[in-house]
Amino acid sequence: MGSLKLPDEFTLVEVGEGIHAWLAPNGSWGMSNAGLIFDGKESMIVDTMFDLPLTRSMLDSMATVVPEIRSNVDILLNTHANGDHCHGNELVPTNRIIASAETAAEMGELPPSALYAMVESFRGDVSALGRYIQYAFGSFDFSNITMRMPTETFTKEMSVAVGDLDIKLFQVGPAHTKGDVIAYVPAHGVVFTGDILFFQETPIMWAGPVDNWIAACDLIESFNAVTVPGHGPITDNSGVRDMRNYWIMLRDQAKERFESGMSILEAANDIDLGPYINWGGPERVFLNVNSLYKEFGSNQIAGDVMSLFMEMGAIWDSRCEEKDLPVS
Repeated sequence: MGSLKLPDEFTLVEVGEGIHAWLAPNGSWGMSNAGLIFDGKESMIVDTMFDLPLTRSMLDSMATVVPEIRSNVDILLNTHANGDHCHGNELVPTNRIIASAETAAEMGELPPSALYAMVESFRGDVSALGRYIQYAFGSFDFSNITMRMPTETFTKEMSVAVGDLDIKLFQVGPAHTKGDVIAYVPAHGVVFTGDILFFQETPIMWAGPVDNWIAACDLIESFNAVTVPGHGPITDNSGVRDMRNYWIMLRDQAKERFESGMSILEAANDIDLGPYINWGGPERVFLNVNSLYKEFGSNQIAGDVMSLFMEMGAIWDSRCEEKDLPVS
C-alpha cells in the first residue's frame, strides 16, 4: 500500500472494513496513534491518549463512525504502560480492559501526577533540560487524571473476539517497555503495533533487549499487513523493515564503540545514523545507546530518567542551535 503522510491534525482514517486508525499530526513525544475495531456488533479500542482532552477528542471522532461507543465499548486494549497509550482509560465506557501482565504491573510506576509535577517544576526554566521538558511534555494536561488499570491480563498470546472478528494479541516485550503487545486482525490484514513500531520517528528503548524488538519486527513483517504504528504514519512492511534495520545498525555500531572504550555520550555522538538521521527525535539515540550499553554490561549507564532527559536535552538544544531553530 505504501506509506501515508501524517495529517495536519488528529484524524480518523479507515484502514480496513470497520477498522480505523486515530492518527496524530506528528509522532513526537506523547503524540501517539490509536485504533478502533468494529464488526458491526461489537467494538474494541486500541489505546487511549496522553491526557483527557485528547482522549475526549478521539472518542468523539470515533463516535461519528460507530455511535455505539458513546455508551459501550466491548474491549479496550492497552498495548503498553506509557501514559500516551493509557492515560485516557477512565473515559472509555467499558468493563473490560486488557493488557499484558507486565504492562499492568508497570502502569503504576510513573503516574500522571508525577508527570504533572515534573512539567510544572520546569515551567519557565530556560536551561536546555527545562526547554526540552517543555518541548516534549508542556502541551499536555496531566492534571485530574485517574488511572484506570487493566481488568484482565495475559502473557505470550491471547485471542479475543470482537463480534465475529478474531483478534490475535501477541506479547512481544520486553522491548520498548516491559510488556509490549501488538494486535493483529487477520480477517482484514491490519496490525496495530503500539510502540514496537515508530515510523519516520526515532524509537525509544526503555526496556530491551534489542533482539526482542528485532524479533517483534520479524513477526509483524510475517503478517504482510496494513501497519498502524504507535507513532508516525500508516505503513506496510517497508516501514517494519526500516525499524528492524535501525535496531540492527544501532546495536552493531554501539557494540563496536562499547568494545573500543567509548562512553555512552561519545558513542551517541559518534554513531553514523545514515538514512535515519532525518527521523524525528534523533536526540533519542543517547537513550537507546544507554539501553544497549546496559545490555552489553556497562557499569556507567545513566540509571534515572532525569539523567537521560538531561543528555537528550543537551543534544536537542545543540541541534536546534545548529539549524537556528526555536527551542521553546
